[in-house]
Amino acid sequence: MKDKLITPSYCFILAANFLLYFGFWLMMPVLPFYLAEEFQADKTTIGIVLSCYTIAALCIRPFSGYLLDTFARKPLYLTAYFVFTAIFGGYLVASTLTLFILFRIIHGLSFGTVTVGGNTIVIDIMPSSRRGEGLGYYGLANNTAMSIGPMVGLFMHDASVGYPIIFCTSMFSCLLGMLCAWLVKTPYKPPVKRDPISLDRFILLKGLPAGLSLLLLSIPYGMTTNYVAMYAQQIGMDVSTGFFFTFMAVGMAVSRLFSGRLVDHGKITQVIGAGLYLVIASFFLLADCVYLIQWDATVCSILFFGIALMLGVGFGIMFPAYNTLFVNLAPNKQRGTATSTYLTSWDVGIGIGMLAGGYIAEISSFDKAYLFGACLTIVSTCYFHLKVSPHYHKNKMR
Repeated sequence: MKDKLITPSYCFILAANFLLYFGFWLMMPVLPFYLAEEFQADKTTIGIVLSCYTIAALCIRPFSGYLLDTFARKPLYLTAYFVFTAIFGGYLVASTLTLFILFRIIHGLSFGTVTVGGNTIVIDIMPSSRRGEGLGYYGLANNTAMSIGPMVGLFMHDASVGYPIIFCTSMFSCLLGMLCAWLVKTPYKPPVKRDPISLDRFILLKGLPAGLSLLLLSIPYGMTTNYVAMYAQQIGMDVSTGFFFTFMAVGMAVSRLFSGRLVDHGKITQVIGAGLYLVIASFFLLADCVYLIQWDATVCSILFFGIALMLGVGFGIMFPAYNTLFVNLAPNKQRGTATSTYLTSWDVGIGIGMLAGGYIAEISSFDKAYLFGACLTIVSTCYFHLKVSPHYHKNKMR
């Protein structure tokens, strides 16, 4: 039974992860509307404000990985979870844009720490022989929340629910998640000998090629999760954009039925390659919706949700594969650093996507932003096959 994956602690960490991401992403697509209505912010300013948390998370993650590798993980995880939850209350009292930005930065710092902590703890409590499958379900928890959360937030916004209620809903979700996190039982972590401070203690140097590929991939993802509702509104699509995230969630759920087991059987690079091709097609089709709607609005609407399903499958099979790839490149004592590098790469791309999406839409339109994102996925795919895959097979430790 030592290879048993589903344990109470594993279920609690899944729930804690889901509720954390659900609370955060519930308000994410609503924030552009809130900033425009409450502070009269333009698209460029909105992009800057939204990306503040990502920049903050990027700054803290290398250090959080080092701390998690050096000290007891659960206390650090719970502390960061508490700060993350409390900041939702700060949004309610932010009367100026400057104060709002300050809370976004603090939110990003806590987000960067709590996500590295959660990813590292879940690796600690699962059997290594089922790591791909376990990370698949763990990733499904946050990816589903990242899909369902925006849907719920947009439904609440479209139903004219007040912003304070939306923020309180997010905070309540995270409070429940913090309770689940507290119930997780982690294995004893003996004191470790602290290695001399070096760059590799904060960043997994062997993971940098994969990190660049993942970064390029996450830029259009950041554009999608934050601006797809505004894009649909801009081109005159008469659909409930909340369902876009529903179909993404369905795609991710379907992908986890098989992708984790394929990863555990060593097909990491093949799984990532398949996901990359799906994502390339999806972003080119999303950019083309501005022309398709002029031809047939009904067909365009159906395709719009089909794209969401394809994106869900594509990213759904790649998330656990990329995560496992980073962990396999690191010794056990650097699990936190490996996870930090993986998440940092993702967050840098998300932040660039938020900034670039807002800027390109300001000077041109959202369809051009998605066309730019689609081109980046091609670059990521070529780089992955030419550099990342050979580098991984040469340097993997397990």
